Amino acid sequence: MSYLPWAILALVAYSLVAPFMRVATTGTAQIPSNVATMMTNTILVVLTAGIVLYNGEDALGYVTHPKVGYVVLAGVCLTVGILAYYRALSLGPVSVVSPIFGMFLVLSSILGIAFLNESVSARKLLGIGLGVVAVYLVSVE
Repeated sequence: MSYLPWAILALVAYSLVAPFMRVATTGTAQIPSNVATMMTNTILVVLTAGIVLYNGEDALGYVTHPKVGYVVLAGVCLTVGILAYYRALSLGPVSVVSPIFGMFLVLSSILGIAFLNESVSARKLLGIGLGVVAVYLVSVE
């Protein structure tokens, strides 16, 4: 199966996170952003555990895998990033917070090129540059 349908599904689903979290963490009867983070990520863990079990994957068998340290580091980065993102959404407008957060796409691309020997082309560099310009134009009030 191609990765494109998955990428589009991720785009659509993740695009809804910011508006929902903004509504949940602001106004009257708001949920604190840290609590909202815990709740959403509990749902993530429970549903993912169900998928792992359904697929018969031996998750515990990977606890001692030589690359598990990278997974731990990614988990720490994800935790910091999501906590900060949800806090920012509780304090600022989605139309500014989400594009700034979305710069992770640009930074991840640069890191992939710099440290993972991924291909670089003038077109790719132009795309990265235009991404930076787009976020700047959307975020500046």
